[in-house]
Amino acid sequence: MMLFPQLPLYAIAIICGILSFLVTRLSMPRIIRKLEKADIVGKDLHKSWKPIVAEMGGFGILFGFIIGIFSGICMHDILTFPLCIVLIVILLVGIIGIADDLLVLSSKEKLFLLFLAGIPLIWAAPPNVGIVYLICIPIAISIGSNLTNMLAGLNGIESGLGIIALTSLTISCIILGKYDVTIISMSMLGALIAFLYFNKYPAKIFPGDTGTLIIGATIVSIAFIGRVKLIALIVLLPNIIDAALKFYSAGVMERQQFKPTQVDENGNLVRPEVGFKSLIRLVLRKPIPEKQAVKIIWAIGIVCGLIGIIVAIVMPDVLQNQTLANFMQIKEFFYQLG
Repeated sequence: MMLFPQLPLYAIAIICGILSFLVTRLSMPRIIRKLEKADIVGKDLHKSWKPIVAEMGGFGILFGFIIGIFSGICMHDILTFPLCIVLIVILLVGIIGIADDLLVLSSKEKLFLLFLAGIPLIWAAPPNVGIVYLICIPIAISIGSNLTNMLAGLNGIESGLGIIALTSLTISCIILGKYDVTIISMSMLGALIAFLYFNKYPAKIFPGDTGTLIIGATIVSIAFIGRVKLIALIVLLPNIIDAALKFYSAGVMERQQFKPTQVDENGNLVRPEVGFKSLIRLVLRKPIPEKQAVKIIWAIGIVCGLIGIIVAIVMPDVLQNQTLANFMQIKEFFYQLG
């Protein structure tokens, strides 16, 4: 039974976004103080004076998201089941992020645990799909979460890219009439916007794996529930490019093996002469300030986000093309495999 009068889905999404923003914004100062008091802190290595900054700020993002989604559940009983499934998945991914921040999991352990965390999303899959499609869901959760976790390290880069990707996804879903999943995207978007205030240069807190992993998991959840997988893939292109560069140059490495980007005497970021490649180091062709490097990465994210929105605009017309219709039949065949 609903606790509130039935509202349009777009109104519910806006309310969820506002509530998640307010909860994260109001809770972050206290969370920062608690983390500092508990000595859950780290050095900001990309500044010459190496300030000590609170870690695991994902607590605030997760808290705001939970309140946003729970509000959506209260305001729209028909969506209770898919929203609860998403909430369970994000909570599980958040718990894995907490364990990783505190215990430092290996890459294999993290991938496996994230796979397990993605299994509940199978229950939100379309009816009559095959086993291959179902297995792809937790695999996508594991990969997507790691993608948003890998492109990290500079003040505001993770939360900023998350905001850009989720804004693009939200607009795309509205264009395609998929208002139900905007409740999910707005709940995470509101929390990330509030968090960015504390995470932007000079950062007062880092998201930690607790925060970065749930961003990717949310995007993948929206992709499967809203059936906007292509658009989700496009908005994640900066993260995909970064991961491809790292795997190509270094393979699978544990975080302890990574060497941080260097800082020169002027406080500018300098890429090391040796070491793995990444999107950040690709941007650092010459020494530039941290803020400028982050803005360039954000700009790349905005371009990918705009492409995603354009795809959403043209998609209804393109789907009428006969060649694409034949491709869609192949896609449906993949859905039925197994």
